[in-house]
Amino acid sequence: MSGIQLFSPLSVRDVTLRNRIVVPPMHQYSAVKGFPTDWHLMNAGKFAAGGAGLVIVESTKVERRGCGTVGDLGIWDDKFIAPLGRLVKFIHEQNAVAGIQLGHSGRKARANRPWEGDGPLTRRPEIEDWDAWTPVAPSAIAHSEKWPVPRALGTAEVKDLVEAWGQAGRRAHEAGFDVLELHGAHGYLVHEFLSERSNQRDDAYGGSELNRMRFLIEVTEAVRKHWPAGKPLFVRLSVEDNAGWGPEQSVKLATILKGKGVDVIDCSSGGITDVAPILGKEIKYNYQVPLSDYVKHHADIMTMAVGLIIHGDQAEQILRRGQADLIAVGREILNNPNWPMDAALKLGVEGPFRNVPPQFGYWLGTRDKRGFGTRPSTWQTGLEETGKLL
Repeated sequence: MSGIQLFSPLSVRDVTLRNRIVVPPMHQYSAVKGFPTDWHLMNAGKFAAGGAGLVIVESTKVERRGCGTVGDLGIWDDKFIAPLGRLVKFIHEQNAVAGIQLGHSGRKARANRPWEGDGPLTRRPEIEDWDAWTPVAPSAIAHSEKWPVPRALGTAEVKDLVEAWGQAGRRAHEAGFDVLELHGAHGYLVHEFLSERSNQRDDAYGGSELNRMRFLIEVTEAVRKHWPAGKPLFVRLSVEDNAGWGPEQSVKLATILKGKGVDVIDCSSGGITDVAPILGKEIKYNYQVPLSDYVKHHADIMTMAVGLIIHGDQAEQILRRGQADLIAVGREILNNPNWPMDAALKLGVEGPFRNVPPQFGYWLGTRDKRGFGTRPSTWQTGLEETGKLL
């Protein structure tokens, strides 16, 4: 089958993705004092080798206070550039584009890993800088009853954080990343500034809708000063929330950000409270895709769709309907790191193994020539013809 949009290249500024499949940033909580380990090399590497067009390294923190757990990646010092560059090098060797997300956990910092109970950490002797690792936020308002009240940032501190994001952008460039994403969603620091529920400041960063947008706008400007004009800039937003922020506000913000050098809005939802608004609806395939559709057409900007996107034909339909420009496959690609190759086979793409390394693409190709590929139509045929599986 020809003309498959999922496997068509996409150029954003000077960067060309080999297909529209994106591995979104997914926390691994496995760093050691902010440094990536072999786990991160394996994790990012398997997705790049699996054929994705863009692999985005998990939310990497712009300052120490912004770490969500003891295992968060860091980029608040030049010492992180070379170790992160090792990830970039391997991703590039698999002919994929390397991205990184910059984040700050705000009032949700200093937490347990999800599989260790989630929620706030209790003091541990092995965390030497416990007192310095104090959760901060736009206002002294806790995320929920089980979370501690964060310390409200002073105006000068907010400006310092803007510069910290800018320097993190510089380090990401020096590490060799091709795409940068700013994390403005899921109840973390940037989102906390956007929501009137969590931001009750009375300075230039609080109050009116525009004032609450100011922090992210200034962060974007600071990052663009250090992030080359030829490299794409993404922003992840919780387009819909139940805390004073919704699609209309997201469109206004996306329109402003587009003028500041943002190319793609990564459209997600929820996070300011423990009750995500999307959970009040039926959870089904594409459940967040309408958010991408809305932002794309009302803000006239490229978008990335997320949310229970499982199958190749499902992703293709989203693109053909014009609901997004990129498809983020998260949990499903954890289940099958070779999802892009599997989707290419099932969609009948010519040369389905061209995006994977020859170390296994060659051998799979020889099997496919004999009619024993992974396409559903060949399974029963092969079984009937041979009486066994090869």
